[in-house]
This record gives sequence, structure tokens and C-alpha cells, in this order.
Amino acid sequence: MNEGDVIEVLRNGFFATMVVAGPPLLAALITGVAVSFLQALTQIQEVTLSYVPKIVVTMVAAMLSLPLGFAALKSYTEEIAQLIVGL
Repeated sequence: MNEGDVIEVLRNGFFATMVVAGPPLLAALITGVAVSFLQALTQIQEVTLSYVPKIVVTMVAAMLSLPLGFAALKSYTEEIAQLIVGL
């Protein structure tokens, strides 16, 4: 295993991490901005108003993106296993 293989494994690991964690984090970001904008417009500064929608939307986004995340982790794991067998 040379330096190029290690860099390729790390790059694919970062990509798999982005595929798994990206959709829920992006949904939480968009929801947080929307709720903050709504709070700024209406001047309702209730703390729990910002947490509940973010939690719900993040969980829904995580459930909807599970097949995509599982496929990315599966291909990454198979790649690692092939590299281990190749040693």
C-alpha cells in the first residue's frame, strides 16, 4: 500500500461521511435559518421554538437519507475490505 492508496482511502472516507451526514445537517441548517428569520419577523423569541422544528426536520431527513447513506458506507466498506485482502 503506497501513499496514493492511503490518500484515496481517506478521500473516499470523507466523501462517505459527507454523503451520510450531509442531508440531515443541511436540513437542520435550512430549518434553523427559516425559523430564525420567522422569529426575527415576528419578534417571538421563544427558545424552544427553534429546537423542536430542527429536531423533527433533522430526524425526517436522516430517515429519508438512510438508503443513500447505507449505500455509501457499504461501498466504502467493500473498498476497504478489498484493500485489506490485497495486502
